[in-house]
Amino acid sequence: MYIKKILLVIALLGLVAGGIFAYYVYQAVFSPNTNFESKSTTIYLPTDATYTELIEVITPVVNDIYSFDRIARRKGYVNSIKAGRYIIKKGSNNNEIINTLRSNNAPIHVSFNNQERLENLAGRIATQIEADSVSLVTAFKDTAFLNEKGFVSENALAMYIPNKYEFFWNTSATQFRERMLKEYNRFWNTNRLSKLKEIGLTREQVATIASIVQKETAKVDERPRVAGVYMNRYLNGWKLDADPTVIFALKKHRNDWDTVIKRVLYKDLEIDSPYNTYKYKELPPGPISMPDISSIDAVLNYERHEYYFFVANVENFGYHKFAKTIGQHNRNKKQYINWINKQGINR
Repeated sequence: MYIKKILLVIALLGLVAGGIFAYYVYQAVFSPNTNFESKSTTIYLPTDATYTELIEVITPVVNDIYSFDRIARRKGYVNSIKAGRYIIKKGSNNNEIINTLRSNNAPIHVSFNNQERLENLAGRIATQIEADSVSLVTAFKDTAFLNEKGFVSENALAMYIPNKYEFFWNTSATQFRERMLKEYNRFWNTNRLSKLKEIGLTREQVATIASIVQKETAKVDERPRVAGVYMNRYLNGWKLDADPTVIFALKKHRNDWDTVIKRVLYKDLEIDSPYNTYKYKELPPGPISMPDISSIDAVLNYERHEYYFFVANVENFGYHKFAKTIGQHNRNKKQYINWINKQGINR
């Protein structure tokens, strides 16, 4: 009888211990374990991150790092850390957090436009994905890649079509470049290639003219007309005489890309540079900035007209006055010069 009582007590103690253990396991696995007030928080795990680095990143996010660590080890997550951007929802338990870190790398939207050089593009992209600007510039200027794909360093900017794209945060520099090449080829669809053939230009030439058009006017509805002026000049063997190309040439010559030049002076027109379209009839070696889609399409669908000249319209700011003859243009230009002198803009 006495032995039976002992066995009963032992059994009861075992049940209690088992219940306590089961409760602990349940708490560790399924109880909420987040330490933030917002609906969610985002963490970033760099490429080749170790488990120790993961613990450093996740510690501020969870209430109980010890229970997280224990469950992570039991689930075998310690040896399967994956780089990426992960969104942890408020109230998530350890099991849900670990499952998120295993398989829910959240994509981001990467956008860019109006970049003047590959270096500027790299700086812009580096603020949005893991790859740094140095690795991006190296990838963008890789001679072997450019030669293989039919580009040179001067026109490589044309390969990057401004838009909003979905990427994983841990995209590498070469992965970004390869994706942009695919987007570039997708952009130049059958319709655009047909337009290209119709106007007798290459994709790179269109990008170069489009970059000038974009610098000349911010008004999307005016871009086909401005493009028409430059196409009239180009197709008739004229020099383009485009102020933005001179500004680019000056910046490049001085290696000063931060300077702001609001007024091109006559002495500036003498700079000896292939980008100076007042001196050379040939198109510049490449884009003087990153043309957006509206500027590219403006060139492909340029307005057919007889205008060869244009100047800023001081009566309708942002737009331009167009002229067919030099006499008419000089009258329009005089009005603009008088206005700009009154503003005291000397440079």
